[in-house]
Amino acid sequence: MPENKAEAVKYKILRFLDIIGFTVFDPIVRLAFGESPAKQIEKIIKYLIIPILFITVCVIVWWVVAPNHKTKSGEVPTPNIVWQSALINDRFSEREKLKESDFLLEGEERVSMLNIVKSKIESERENLKVLGEKLAFQEESYESQLNERISPIKTKLNALAQENKDANALAKSEINQIAESLIAGESSPEDLLATIKKADKQKSEARDAESILKKQIEDIRSEKYKPLEQARLDFNSVADEIQFMKKRIDFLSTSNRSVKVSETKLKLDENINKLENALNPRSAISEAKRIIRTESSIIRLEEQKYASAMTIYKQIQRSIFTVFVGFIMAALIAIPLGVLCGLNSIVMACFTPIISIFKPVSPVVYLLIFQIIVGAFFPDPESHPFFLFLNSLPLIGGLGINPALVFSACTVAACAVWPALINTALGVASIDKDHINVARVLKLNFLDRLTKIVIPSALPLVFAGLRISLGVGWMVLIAAEALSSSDGLGKFVWDEYQNGSSFSFANILYACFVVGGIGFLLDRMMIVLQRLVSFDRNGTSL
Repeated sequence: MPENKAEAVKYKILRFLDIIGFTVFDPIVRLAFGESPAKQIEKIIKYLIIPILFITVCVIVWWVVAPNHKTKSGEVPTPNIVWQSALINDRFSEREKLKESDFLLEGEERVSMLNIVKSKIESERENLKVLGEKLAFQEESYESQLNERISPIKTKLNALAQENKDANALAKSEINQIAESLIAGESSPEDLLATIKKADKQKSEARDAESILKKQIEDIRSEKYKPLEQARLDFNSVADEIQFMKKRIDFLSTSNRSVKVSETKLKLDENINKLENALNPRSAISEAKRIIRTESSIIRLEEQKYASAMTIYKQIQRSIFTVFVGFIMAALIAIPLGVLCGLNSIVMACFTPIISIFKPVSPVVYLLIFQIIVGAFFPDPESHPFFLFLNSLPLIGGLGINPALVFSACTVAACAVWPALINTALGVASIDKDHINVARVLKLNFLDRLTKIVIPSALPLVFAGLRISLGVGWMVLIAAEALSSSDGLGKFVWDEYQNGSSFSFANILYACFVVGGIGFLLDRMMIVLQRLVSFDRNGTSL
């Protein structure tokens, strides 16, 4: 490759990395093209290898420390448990897709799939039987090892308990004797008090000694026996798969849409036959009404859709849709007002108190306000034309748009509007005065001045504000969804917290990584837009 062509390719790659905000990979590209190898290797070590090692150390510390920290929800999940949580959520999503497919299958395809699922169940049952035997063997082995380790401690504990019981009885007898002597005047109150204190001390020491042995037994019982855990996981996995395939059989047979339509059509034929053979006007009217109701049922069944559960991926889709609705609302408000504030100092003076007062307001307050104000526009959301129209649209209809989504989007807009407004005003106000003077010399009207001078010059700062606004909106959204019970990642986290199952903590940590990953991608997207409209060549640092 000619040198000038190689340089052109190199700078195209570097420019691409600069646009997407990944300039940290510049040294790798430069090293690949042979540019100052020693210098690039030094940068790679400093800015790639060392951070990767640091993250690896953090994960190792997490892996080691987590099992030793007990919470009310159990142990802190280790990275592999969080990964299992991700796999479980992914499998749940795939199963929902399979059930939807089974619900919609018709004719020979349905019958063929039904036979396939039945044969899978039979083979899995054989596998479950083998795994059940392995599980029983591991349970027996575990109990044997447990008894072997615990029996000596139990024997020691029983002997100690008996010894302490005898000692307590002896101390009690001694206390009674001294009390009798005190009444008879043969001993002093100090002797009785000293004896009681001595007995209490002996009892406390005995209780502590028993607690140590009991703690040893509890620690042994709490130790994880990996062969048994793995056998139980294997058995439960197959049992769960069989249970799921039984649900698939239901969706392929009795709950299948085409089957329900066929059954209803048979009822319609029966009703038509009864109408034709009606013996009196009353029975004829009755059968005619049944026919009308049955025809309506057929139409309704033919249009019926599968009521899919809200999987993690649907929650993600809904959250992203909500944040973009709120973000667009914020941008539509912030950019025009920001331009006005930047162009006119009087407008800026008018809006400064409003910005200063409402910018620090908590999103929780905004959410409650929008639930009261906006909620008044939708007294009956189930039949409101606005929601019926949105839910009928092909791309967003499956997201289940409802007032809770509107409240969350408005809350996002209310919190995200301020950074965009402030940066837009700053960008417009900081336009080079020479540009304004040129516009006056050219006698440009207001619209031309706005579209050809003001907005292009302010765009870098405008997009910087929009980038901040999107980040703020994404953070606010999770809390808003949790509080408003709007389906999305926020509600997913809140439901897991309320659920309290063995995987709830792992699901919350998994959601934490999902939220952070999506936030990172949204930020990268805004960086790309910002760099595409930027007139300088300064790279992005984050």
